[in-house]
Amino acid sequence: MSGVMGVSVSALNAAQVGLQTTGHNIANANTPGFTRQEVEMAVRKPQYLGSGYVGQGVNVETVKRAYSQFLTGQVLSEQTQASMLNTYHAQIQQIDNVIADPTAGISPAIQDFFTSVNNVSSAPESQPARQAMLNSAGALTSRFQSLGQRFIDVNNTVQSQISNSISLVNSYSSQIAALNQNIVMLQATSNQPPNDVLDQRDRLIAELNKEIKTTVVKQSDGAYNIFIGNGQSLVVGSTAFSLGIAQSPADPSKQDIVYRNMDGSKTTLQQSSLQGGNLGGFLTFRDTTLANSQNALGRVAMGLAGVLNQQHQLGQDLNGDLGENFFVQPQPVIYSNTQNKGQSVITASIGNTADYANLTGGDYLLRFDGGSRYTLIRQSDNKETTFADGLPKTPIDGLTLSATEGAMPGDSYMIRPTINGARDISVALTDPAKIAAATPIRSNSSLDNKGSARIGDVTVNTPVEPHNPDPLHPLTDVNLKSSITIKFTSATTFDVYDEKSGNREIFNRAYVPGEEISFHGWKTQINGDPVKGDTFRVGPNLNATADSSNALLMANLQTQNTLGATEGGKATLTFQGAYAQWVSDVGNKTRELQVTSKAQTDMAEQTVATQQAFSGVNLDEEAANLMRYQRAYQAAGKALQISNSMFDTILEIGK
Repeated sequence: MSGVMGVSVSALNAAQVGLQTTGHNIANANTPGFTRQEVEMAVRKPQYLGSGYVGQGVNVETVKRAYSQFLTGQVLSEQTQASMLNTYHAQIQQIDNVIADPTAGISPAIQDFFTSVNNVSSAPESQPARQAMLNSAGALTSRFQSLGQRFIDVNNTVQSQISNSISLVNSYSSQIAALNQNIVMLQATSNQPPNDVLDQRDRLIAELNKEIKTTVVKQSDGAYNIFIGNGQSLVVGSTAFSLGIAQSPADPSKQDIVYRNMDGSKTTLQQSSLQGGNLGGFLTFRDTTLANSQNALGRVAMGLAGVLNQQHQLGQDLNGDLGENFFVQPQPVIYSNTQNKGQSVITASIGNTADYANLTGGDYLLRFDGGSRYTLIRQSDNKETTFADGLPKTPIDGLTLSATEGAMPGDSYMIRPTINGARDISVALTDPAKIAAATPIRSNSSLDNKGSARIGDVTVNTPVEPHNPDPLHPLTDVNLKSSITIKFTSATTFDVYDEKSGNREIFNRAYVPGEEISFHGWKTQINGDPVKGDTFRVGPNLNATADSSNALLMANLQTQNTLGATEGGKATLTFQGAYAQWVSDVGNKTRELQVTSKAQTDMAEQTVATQQAFSGVNLDEEAANLMRYQRAYQAAGKALQISNSMFDTILEIGK
């Protein structure tokens, strides 16, 4: 009878564990991260009774989770990518919302400014028109500054969000390490899996993975080791490592994520290796879209200021003086790495109009390799250019670099040519009379000329450019007080006289129709067929009040290609074109992220649904299990009742 009773008791115990496990599943059907549990049973070792082996009932071997490591890994992979894309999209949308507004962007302000320049060219003597030009220039620079400040605010917000994300990563890693220790201890004590604790750890890993992409490696004792980036340990058994924030040694305007070592030291991580999760989204946005946007806007501001300044300097104001800078010219920014051992200082300048056209809107890393050798790395495409004999005197992507003595091998410098362009641009002039609307030099033909030759307009050589004076008279400075007379000694030759001194400066120069004639810092040309004795005069503009030729040249800059030079050095974009190209790039990237983030989120949800179909609680299935275990418990109880009745019968026989 003890055999029947023992079998019945084992059946009761198994059914009771089944009922308890099923009830536990039902109770946690809505608990985040809960994995459905199952009772695993095994037949007891049978007993041999001569007539054969007789069963001894059932043992409850373990209660295990309906867990798939493959599906869990898929969920982690999909969710970390979805988190990164959603975060990236949310951040870039801030920029797109600002610049996509047709009334609040830079383009309308540029249009208004050049409209005011055209108004001055129509009425150069009008003080209201000149004041309106200064006012519209102020509105334009204010728009640049406002948008530049907006980017700075966005950058500060992103830095704060990165810091919060790092705090979450450190919190999750500490909790996972503590659970690792608990799990190892519980499994060593009972040799059974602590399912609910394992679920807690898996949930924390899932939350961690939403912040940063991780690699999880299971150890033989049940602990999980977790790695990030290029293999840095975040959790090893019961030990948790942590991340931190530190100012970048290469760029003080930027904060880097650092890894805190066991000895207390810090190692700067490769920022691009921290992909996935919210942190990856923040970093990708900050280091690509936001940085590129600041540079692109700065390039437009610097190009506009530089090109217009150069043209303005070629004009003459109402006081009879050459034009000054119309805008305050933003300058490239260069940061010396804080870990440099040398004392060298690197400077960068932008020279002529072509140099502004060649600005790429990207950043550069300059490294001193020792001797006279430098290496320049363009950050946008990692293109390296090596200079074996020191920094060149010619511009590189529009920049002319120079260095003082004192560099040590390994020293590096971050060059950000246009990063502060929008922030630093402003109007330099305050006096409307200082607007150089006129051309300082005028040309005219003698009324007594007999030939058909005509002299063209005079333009002043750009002050910052190497001039191209007449090879026989290499004067390079603009002389507003001196006049010259060109007198043809034949149909094919001419002399040049300096009117102030009366000296003949050039004798019998060969005449080529349309060939540039340069003198005293200006240039012109003569076309047509002259005859002997024809004369032409070039001298100071004494009627600057009514002259608007330089204002017209400034107005024409609106439609000229002055930015975005190709490899051949030819500019391909106007100011508004360069701005529109950037707006389009941001808009396209925003739309791309909108589509890809939604697709990735849908994929992550589908993967979670697949995992839940395998590991989640199905209440219909659990209801069926309740009935099944209830029936089993009732049957086992009935068997125990019969066993007890049989035992009573035997006792009655003995009376």
